[in-house]
Amino acid sequence: MKKVLTAGAALLLSTSIASAGGIDRTGNAYSVLFEEGNYAQLSFSSVTPDVSGEYPGGPLGTGSTDNMAESYFSAGAALKYGLTNELDVALFINQPFGADADYTSGFYDGLAAEWNSTQIAVVGKYRAAEGVSVYGGVRAIQSEATIDIPTSLVFGATGGAIIAPYSAETESDLQVGYVVGAAYERPEIALRVSLTYESGVTHEFETTEVFAGNPEVESTTEIEMPQSVTLDFQSGIAQDTLLFGSIRWAEWSVWEVRPESYENETGDRVTGIDDDVFTYRVGVGRRINEDLSVFGRITFEDGNDKEASRLAPTDGTTSFGFGGSYTVNDVEISGGIEYSMLGDATDGTSVDFEDNTAVGVGLTVGYSF
Repeated sequence: MKKVLTAGAALLLSTSIASAGGIDRTGNAYSVLFEEGNYAQLSFSSVTPDVSGEYPGGPLGTGSTDNMAESYFSAGAALKYGLTNELDVALFINQPFGADADYTSGFYDGLAAEWNSTQIAVVGKYRAAEGVSVYGGVRAIQSEATIDIPTSLVFGATGGAIIAPYSAETESDLQVGYVVGAAYERPEIALRVSLTYESGVTHEFETTEVFAGNPEVESTTEIEMPQSVTLDFQSGIAQDTLLFGSIRWAEWSVWEVRPESYENETGDRVTGIDDDVFTYRVGVGRRINEDLSVFGRITFEDGNDKEASRLAPTDGTTSFGFGGSYTVNDVEISGGIEYSMLGDATDGTSVDFEDNTAVGVGLTVGYSF
């Protein structure tokens, strides 16, 4: 039963869709901590979003924004090593957060933003009692960002237009947080329930800001990244069949971008998220034979029906994913695809973003040794 889902579940759980869950991309696959013996994993994913809106007419004109969400590729690695019968340690490397927005048509032409990040986490797991384990460790997150805003979208604090485009670029910043969790297992029925808390971190970016035609301004921009709590579960429900899923809360309401010079000139932030995000996932895995398993899942994030950010103009998502894994000796190869319907949204100037989608594909290779 255990081999119904191993790296295969981690594959789909680590492939996120653009604009879903704030700027979440690839999280740590803590299921690696529960692999038997020593284990190494490489994972790769590619996401192609299609997000566009229709201008409402008037000063903004008509027509489409064209696709403003760029495709992106993510890679990750994990290594789990057993130190004793009770103590394991794992290393994770991935890109937890990201954004790639670029408008190339109409009134918003020239509006663009990019966020890149890298995470390294070291987590230890201790078997505290029969079926009970606790785990914890540290996570270091390095991020950097850029933003370009065309003249048409820059307004002064009194509402008057500033006849100059704006741009900002941050230096890379590294911050350290922590991870704690606990799990209960009953291997005979493939049951495992785990609860994981990841602390937030606050980046302090050294930022260069420019309103065209004016001298560069050096400032420090604090951006708070969210804390999160995730409940993961799996259980056998029939011979060779496994039910699995998760519920995740992330405090995205704390995230906003307010560079000092931009706020002084406009009285506003560049962008932000007004609500926390709950993500619900449920899926089923089925072992076909000793080497081959298949699985599928559904993911849901509710919308908030509020004004959308131009840099993330969707509201909630419903996704459908499926895939399979094949084991050859000590190597397990898993592949999957996920199709996401991104929720309709309207931004602050009544541009409607409707019927948007994204497709993600992933590959994971795991090795037991």
